[in-house]
Amino acid sequence: MTIRNILIHPDPRLKKVCDPVPEVDAKIRKLADDMLETMYDAPGVGLAGPQIGVMKRIFVIDCADKEETPDPMVLINPEITWTSEELNTYEEGCLSIPDIYEEVTRPEKVRMKFLDVHGKPREEEFDALYATATQHELDHLNGKLFIDYLSKIKRSMITNKMKKLKKEKARA
Repeated sequence: MTIRNILIHPDPRLKKVCDPVPEVDAKIRKLADDMLETMYDAPGVGLAGPQIGVMKRIFVIDCADKEETPDPMVLINPEITWTSEELNTYEEGCLSIPDIYEEVTRPEKVRMKFLDVHGKPREEEFDALYATATQHELDHLNGKLFIDYLSKIKRSMITNKMKKLKKEKARA
């Protein structure tokens, strides 16, 4: 497994809609393994293809508590098939927008269909943190970031902080 570099906002690749994965093969399984390794190393609860510069419709999540057994999931070509009317607000963060956390309101529950790492079609319902994480990662595949839910002023301030962070990292 290889730990990949995580892109930092603003990067134009983070704003692009990703292409479907045509087939789940050994290359995609290796990518999924790399993504999980990268996510755990960061550490985070989710990571989408475009965050490591791979413009494919794939993301990984693991919302298990630190004390619990890891529960990694790989979702390929995910689609939301249902959302609850009830909403939930979570403080979200993003590996592509380090050290920034803001409250975002999303449907409390979602049902998604997707292919698993073996290419088998699956459909699962998610709630609580899993619902937030799956929606957050699916947004990445559609070129949307959690800061896009914030006011224009907040979004602009965060973008400027990230530009400054990228300059500092480039100098280091």
